[in-house]
Amino acid sequence: MSGPAAAAGSLHDGTAPAHHPAVVDHVALARLYGEPLFKLPQDLYIPPDALQLFLEAFEGPLDLLLYLIRRQNFNILDIPLADVTRQYLAYVEQIRTTHLELASEYLLMAAMLIEIKSRLLLPPKASAEGAEPADPRAELVRRLIEYEQIKLAAARLDALPVLGRDFWSAQGYVEETATTRLPTLEVVELAAAWAGVVQRSHLNQHHTIAREPLSVREHMSLVLRALRGQRFLSFEDLFGSMGKTLQPQVLVVTFIALLELAREHLLDITQAEAFAPIYVRLAYTQTTPA
Repeated sequence: MSGPAAAAGSLHDGTAPAHHPAVVDHVALARLYGEPLFKLPQDLYIPPDALQLFLEAFEGPLDLLLYLIRRQNFNILDIPLADVTRQYLAYVEQIRTTHLELASEYLLMAAMLIEIKSRLLLPPKASAEGAEPADPRAELVRRLIEYEQIKLAAARLDALPVLGRDFWSAQGYVEETATTRLPTLEVVELAAAWAGVVQRSHLNQHHTIAREPLSVREHMSLVLRALRGQRFLSFEDLFGSMGKTLQPQVLVVTFIALLELAREHLLDITQAEAFAPIYVRLAYTQTTPA
């Protein structure tokens, strides 16, 4: 069937007319709130500012000026201000129509370029000393070089790995055991406790002069005997339990014997926290039953 009858048949059987594009393979034209849209609505309104084309994005007037110079391989020490100013004003004219508040900074730079160009056209002022006149572009060149250096440094910093952007810090969970770990003892705290014992020993001095042979091994046995059957014994009580007069020479030998026993891992010297009393106990090894 062909002709008007065929066209009428196509309208009555629910198919789309020839001037409306049919859906091919159910490809959606767009998505609205996550749902596919196969047909444009009749009352669709697109605001004039909804679609904008941005050719380049610059961070300021110096960035735009440096872009124009580097794009055309101009010598930054000898800028052709006529060509650069013409291109600069063309870009400012584009952004002034939509972003007037943004164009104010660019217009200030454009005025500076025009002012520098006008100074180049005027004859230089003669100086009394006979020195060469200053180049009106010198200050602008200095600012451009400093800005380019800062921009390159910022690009190098941005290329470095950043936590949360390029990598993540590794985290692990360590389960705490139920074994009680005795805090470590600082040498300064042990020395302070020893100084306190020596200071108190001077209060109990006797005027009897006697020479007594002292043995470190003997006092090591005495220290072990004093700690036997004791769970903990304070540092000061240990010297009082030796059963001898707290004379300086006895204290010194006893302290050396204490250090020797600690070095041979026969006793433990511990402290609960900073500035807390120091305790001494016999060392023991926990064995696991078979």
